[in-house]
This record gives sequence, structure tokens and C-alpha cells, in this order.
Amino acid sequence: MPETRFTDVRRFASIDSTNRYLLDEARAGAPEGVVAVADHQTAGRGRLGRTWEAPAGANLLLSVLLRPDLAPGQRHLATTAVALAAVDAVETVEAIGGAAGAAGLRVGIKWPNDLVAPDGRKLAGVLAEADLASAAPGTPAPVVVGIGINVNWPAADEDLPPALRGAAASLRQLAGTEVDREALLTALLAALGPRVAALATGEGRSGLADDLRAGCTTLGTTVRVDLPDGSFSGTALAVTDDGHLVVDADGTLRTVVAGDVVHVRPGA
Repeated sequence: MPETRFTDVRRFASIDSTNRYLLDEARAGAPEGVVAVADHQTAGRGRLGRTWEAPAGANLLLSVLLRPDLAPGQRHLATTAVALAAVDAVETVEAIGGAAGAAGLRVGIKWPNDLVAPDGRKLAGVLAEADLASAAPGTPAPVVVGIGINVNWPAADEDLPPALRGAAASLRQLAGTEVDREALLTALLAALGPRVAALATGEGRSGLADDLRAGCTTLGTTVRVDLPDGSFSGTALAVTDDGHLVVDADGTLRTVVAGDVVHVRPGA
């Protein structure tokens, strides 16, 4: 395995949630860098409590325990670091048998937490959870970032429920052949080291924000932002240095720290 700070990799055939497991480990004092990988999650979830079911062993489901020294308004960059590492990994990973596979495929990031194919279909979701209560005074709070990547399922649109056909995809579909899930994990952990190291400095955080801007498919699109207290629409203009989204809503610039963002198709 290429050199990486993430060497404590704990594997599970089945678990309720890799995020839940690492949050419990963090409360027990586990250090930064612990990784939990599962073939199947019985209670995995994404933003807003959404669930996603896939055959065991088909996709890459993992969480990583981080303890970044970030201000509250910067914690979104922990999610950014993992998402960018996944983008890096997809670009380099090979298919089963050493074929070209997904290597060279550059996927995008739909703000705030989805990896998407060039045609906009969802490939992965990222979910970060912080446990502020368990941090000792003066020490960074643990942040667990989970990611689920559609590697070899769905193999075809017909595998998906009708409502999701055309909305989700797998690396296998894009590559035209099965992709080595273990190779993808190795590539992701190797890419994650420098991405997480960048969280520690202002220059590094600025670089993460720059890379997010460069790969963000949301910028320049018409979006609907769903917040707990209502929704608004506008044009996504920029990503701040803290990883937040700036939206022009009828001439008023609104900064979105957290929210569900829907890309609105022309004429919709």
C-alpha cells in the first residue's frame, strides 16, 4: 500500500453504520486516522437521513476519524478533503485484472457532498458528523467523515428502482467493466493523507477550496436550496475559502453553510 497515515483499517462484513462505530471509538479516545470499512451497512445514511441499499461487497463504504483543528465555520472542509481524495482515487484506480478501468475518469463534486459522473448522475455521497461534546477542553473535536462510492453496483440502470434510474450510476457503468474495490480503497487512503494534512494550515485550506471550486459542478447552475426554515432559488456563483456556497438569489448574495442543493434543469 502506498505510504499513508491511515493504517488502522478495521473491516466489517456487516455493521449498522461505520460513522456510528467511529463516533463511539472517538468517545473512547481513539486517535485520528482510524478507518472503518464495511461490505454492508444495515443503517447507513446520507444527508437528511436518506438511506441507500446495495448488494454486500459491491460498493466501497467507509468512514474515517479525523481530529482537525478547525473553527466551526471551517469544518465543512473536512468533508471537502475526503471528497477530493475520492476524486483523486477514481482518476487513478484500475479495473479488476489491471485493465484501464476507471483510470483517467475525472468526476465532479456537486455541492456540498456528492460525487457525480460527467452526465450528472450520482456516484457517491459524503456525510460528516462531529461530536463536540466529547472533546476535552482546548482539543479539537472529533469529526467522522463517511463516504459511500457506487463501485460495481448498479451494473445497469435496470438494477435501480424506477425513481432513481438516470439519477445514480456506478464506476462499473462508466468504465464498462468491474472496478477493483480494494484498489480504490488503497488509492483513496493514499490521496487522503495530503488532503487531511492541508487542513492544518491556511495555505492548505485555501488549496482545498481552490480544488473544490475547480471540480464543483454546482457553480454556474440554477439551484434550489432547501433549508430547515424554507427554500430559495438562484444561481450558484462561488465557493468561499471555508467551502461554503454563495448563491445569487434575485440580486441578493446568500452564503449557504449547510443545506440540500438541487440543480434545477432549464425549463423545469
